[in-house]
Amino acid sequence: MFGIGMPELIIILVIILIIFGAGKLPEIGAGMGKAIRNFKGATTESDTKKPEKIEENKKS
Repeated sequence: MFGIGMPELIIILVIILIIFGAGKLPEIGAGMGKAIRNFKGATTESDTKKPEKIEENKKS
């Protein structure tokens, strides 16, 4: 995983815990989960949805 081992991940998590505090971590996790879910939904939606054709109205 990008050359990051378990010790590096633990150090990163401790730094995040110090910066944001224990109370904000669930909110940050929920926000990241929603962002990932929305991103996945947007990418799969574009695959299943047919592109709309733009029709020009010509007036005679």
